[in-house]
Amino acid sequence: MGAADFRVGGRIFATLASEKEGYGNLMLTPEQQGEFVGEASDLFLPIHGGWGRMGATHIVLAAASEEVISGALRVAWKLRMERNAAAKKKVK
Repeated sequence: MGAADFRVGGRIFATLASEKEGYGNLMLTPEQQGEFVGEASDLFLPIHGGWGRMGATHIVLAAASEEVISGALRVAWKLRMERNAAAKKKVK
């Protein structure tokens, strides 16, 4: 869709679709999103609308350290790995 994205097993776990607005996007669970926003509301905020209610989360790129960004990416990557594994089990 014209923006850089990060995938595992062909499925997106993070994007730079909102980079022009200063955000990266993470695909999290609503619970994970709540934890990130609760701990650092200056760095994380839900994406507006239905995607945000499902856990899609903005990270403020200019304000977040490399450590915070890499940690958040690891959480989103791990979730995608777990969901991919669960989907494979359902197919069998």
